[in-house]
Amino acid sequence: MDKILNQIVEPILKWYPENARNLPWREGKNPYHIWIAEIMLQQTRIEAVKKYYERFMMQIPDITTLAMVEEEKLLKLWEGLGYYNRAKNLKRAAEKIVNEFGGEMPRTYTELLKLPGIGEYTAGAIASTCFRERVPAVDGNVLRVVSRITANKKDVLLPETKKQITEQIVKILPEQVDIFNQALMELGEVICIPNGEPLCFKCPLCEICKAKKQNLIKQIPVRHAKKGRNQVDKTVFCLYYNGKMALQKRNTKGLLAGMYELPNVEGIKKEDEIEEILKNWNLVVKNLKKSKRETHIFTHIEWHMIEYVIEVTLPNTEFLWVTSDELKKYPIPTAFSKLLK
Repeated sequence: MDKILNQIVEPILKWYPENARNLPWREGKNPYHIWIAEIMLQQTRIEAVKKYYERFMMQIPDITTLAMVEEEKLLKLWEGLGYYNRAKNLKRAAEKIVNEFGGEMPRTYTELLKLPGIGEYTAGAIASTCFRERVPAVDGNVLRVVSRITANKKDVLLPETKKQITEQIVKILPEQVDIFNQALMELGEVICIPNGEPLCFKCPLCEICKAKKQNLIKQIPVRHAKKGRNQVDKTVFCLYYNGKMALQKRNTKGLLAGMYELPNVEGIKKEDEIEEILKNWNLVVKNLKKSKRETHIFTHIEWHMIEYVIEVTLPNTEFLWVTSDELKKYPIPTAFSKLLK
């Protein structure tokens, strides 16, 4: 282990209580609150999460309510956060907690890991913060901080690098593990930031940071380029009849499973192809205009979409026809919400 890590414990234990942000899920160290927040914070910035978290807690204040909530309502509350399997796993985990743990959050890292959607980091965050179990909670912020402190030039995206850094942290965990783990994450969020120049002049570890001393701040952490995303072309139809819009429900498996979407087909279609497509849906065009193009980026896929806004003469029963007020009730992925605007 790099001996320098022994020197970080006291400075950040002192720094955190004086500098920690006031975040709603930190109040009272409620394991349910921290669980929901940590799942929301995967792939999403803290400032963006706050409004979703508050709305979620108003509608689903506890584990039992989460276990019983209708999936459609849950997905609607999650709308805009993306990665909808996260929300579905929350419900599955809540059902397991109710059935096997009497509705109380498991108190150990090992038991938490058995819940759907909870990985090593989330289990570590809950177990250490709420129950003071001496386990690490290693996220991207922690990887960045420790890599810079030790001038570690290994790719932080590789599992073996995360494993190495986790093992290093395990050896220095203090009794105040709840403060220590949160402090490391906070330091990465507000000081040793991922984008832009880190605020080294504010950092309690600046004097011992190897990357700072060796002028390697911009080179560390090392991340090798990911593979490019696959591009998928889509033609999307905003279909209207008598003030109502057509929706359809996606399959129960795969990307955006169980969500509602605007009718669409693969490929970028030209106007002279549209009438035939609608004919296959038993629809007749009354008025058509090409509206706009949009791109939506998922983790491994890019959707390139062209949208047509079309008024039809009669609805068909294959689609769900809803008013603008009714539209608000259905969980619609951001990719399609862009087009609705």
